[in-house]
Amino acid sequence: MKKNATTLIVRDEAQLLGDFLMAKMGGMTRTSVKQLLGRRIVHVNGVIQSRSDFQVNPGDEISIQPGRGNQALVHPKLSIVYEDDYLIVVEKKQGLLTVAAHPGATETTAFSILLQYVRHENRKNGIYVVHRLDRETSGLLVFAKTPELQEYMRTYWRQLVTMRTYVAVVEGLVEKDADTITTWFTEDPRTTMVYSSPVDDGGKKAITHYKVIKRTAAQTPDAGSKAVNPSDFSLVELHLETGRTNQIRVHMAGIGHPIVSDRKYGSGALPPIDRLALHARILEFIHPVTEQKIHFETPVPRDFLHIFH
Repeated sequence: MKKNATTLIVRDEAQLLGDFLMAKMGGMTRTSVKQLLGRRIVHVNGVIQSRSDFQVNPGDEISIQPGRGNQALVHPKLSIVYEDDYLIVVEKKQGLLTVAAHPGATETTAFSILLQYVRHENRKNGIYVVHRLDRETSGLLVFAKTPELQEYMRTYWRQLVTMRTYVAVVEGLVEKDADTITTWFTEDPRTTMVYSSPVDDGGKKAITHYKVIKRTAAQTPDAGSKAVNPSDFSLVELHLETGRTNQIRVHMAGIGHPIVSDRKYGSGALPPIDRLALHARILEFIHPVTEQKIHFETPVPRDFLHIFH
C-alpha cells in the first residue's frame, strides 16, 4: 500500500462497504461516502472498490489512499475489470490496438487510454504492457504498473498463467467434438504471415486444445465429407498451451475451419458478422506479488451467439 493511507479492519459481521465507511469515518453521509468511493481511492484487501453495496467481511482490510485518485475509466473500446496497486486487467473491444505499431504513432490504443487514466492521479505514473491481443481480437488483457513487474511477468508468463481460454466462431462444421492441434510455426518477417508445419522444421512449437460448443446444424458432420457449407458455423472454445503469434487463427485455418472474418488467414467467404470472431474470454493467473490465483471471465460476445439462434 502507499504510505500515509488510512487503514481500517472489519472486526464485526459482514456488511456493505458504504455502511462500514459511514460508521467508521466520523459521521460521513451516504452521499459523501459515494463521492469518496467515486474517487477510486478506497481499496479492499488491496483492490480498488468503488461500489457502496460491495460486501466486506470480518478480517478484510480497507485502506483509503491519499491524493485525488483516478476518475472511473469510461471508454467505448476499453473497460477495467480489475485494478490493484500492481496490475490492471481490462477488457478490450475489437478494433483497438494493444499498443502502437511503431514509435511516434498517434493512434489511440489500449496503452494510451490507460496511460492517460493512471496519470490523472499522478503525472509520473506509468503503465506497462504484459501481453497483447491482435487489433481485431477482443477480450482480457493485463498491464503492469511498474517496469520491474512487467519484466517479471513477461519472463515467467507461462508459469504464472494457469488458464487462458478463447472462444471463436469458425467456418463450417468442425468434425471432432474436441481435439489438440500441435504444429511448428515459422513467421515471414516480410509479410508477417505465420506458416505452420505438422513436423518439427525448426520453428516454434504451438499447441492448441479445442472443443466444440455449438454447431449451426443439429448433427455432427459426416466424417467422409470435407465440403464446407457457407451457411454452417461452429462455436469453439480454445485453450492455449503455448502463446504464439496468430496461433488460434493459423491452427483453425490449418484444419479447414478458419475463423469468421479472418482477412489474413480466412477463406474469403462472406462473413455473417463484420468482425474477427475471436474473443479472449477467460484469464487466470498467479498474482506476481500476492501469489494468489486470480480468475477473470467475460461473456461470449452476443454477435457470436446470434449466429446460432
